[in-house]
Amino acid sequence: MNFVTGATGLLGSHIVEQLRQRGKPVRVLVRRGSDVQWLKTQGVEFVEGDLCDPQVLRKALDGVRIVYHAAARVGDWGPWEDFVRVTIEGTRSLAEVAIAAGCERFLHISSISAYGHPNGEGLVFDETAPLGQGLHKWSYYSRAKVEAEKMLWALHAAGKLKLTVIRPSWLYGPRDRATIFRLSRMLREGKAKILGDGENRLNVVYAGNVAECSILAAESPRALGQAYNACSDGEMRQKQWMNALAAALGAPPVTRHVPYTVAYNVAFMLECIWHLFGIKKPPMITRYAVWLMGRRCYFSAEKARKDLGWTSTVSYEEGVKRTIAWLHEEEARQGRR
Repeated sequence: MNFVTGATGLLGSHIVEQLRQRGKPVRVLVRRGSDVQWLKTQGVEFVEGDLCDPQVLRKALDGVRIVYHAAARVGDWGPWEDFVRVTIEGTRSLAEVAIAAGCERFLHISSISAYGHPNGEGLVFDETAPLGQGLHKWSYYSRAKVEAEKMLWALHAAGKLKLTVIRPSWLYGPRDRATIFRLSRMLREGKAKILGDGENRLNVVYAGNVAECSILAAESPRALGQAYNACSDGEMRQKQWMNALAAALGAPPVTRHVPYTVAYNVAFMLECIWHLFGIKKPPMITRYAVWLMGRRCYFSAEKARKDLGWTSTVSYEEGVKRTIAWLHEEEARQGRR
């Protein structure tokens, strides 16, 4: 049995989809009230409950061979306590129950942002880079990812947890509810801007490709105790990416630019104001978003390709096509546009 957390999210749903396409049994953990309409089409077994409830987790992991842990507090805004409860304490609870249940592999979905927020022209980072370097003051998502991953590595080093870590980057694809709606609106309204000259390489990757990498790693003896950056489907520049999305949407090309440092400083100012007044809704732009889009450094995915034979089966062209098709279907279903 394969167990997936975060199955209602983007990457978790693609892991479920890829496992079921391979004819593998899947059990998922979902919170009460979650939208499980799509998951019901996949023939999965449901366990309802919270990631921090050991009793629920013991039931969920009964007979499980591989754990795919994709659940986390997602987003670059919100109270630190939420990130601690879900990303750190939830991961700890799941790992402890997985150890007790004798699971053969714990596949943890981390993030390239766990490396921190390095930047610099021509810098290329692989899995040997240290975690948590130069984190922004309020970068709670990244901080929580660092703490959760370090905790898991300690359990692995102690001989308790059979761990493999996948570090994706900016994910996109069908069932992306985190960024595509907001980004498509900006593109359609002509409000999107290129950060800097737009020639920086992006670490953007199709969720289904990362799901394939995750399954390869979870089932590979060679991947035990290893981390892999599943963070790129090939060469993609920021300007190229924005205009590929714009073209698929039938929106005008993005031609306006803003200097990276200007965007970064504006984001920092907004974060300060929002924290000062305790505003819960995220600001228009954050430093994390600026770094994600405009940084000049790059993260390599060569280790996964070499060790696991991972290839990106869905190209950028096809991935954008699928994503925008799904977006149009969702907008029609919700009566938007």
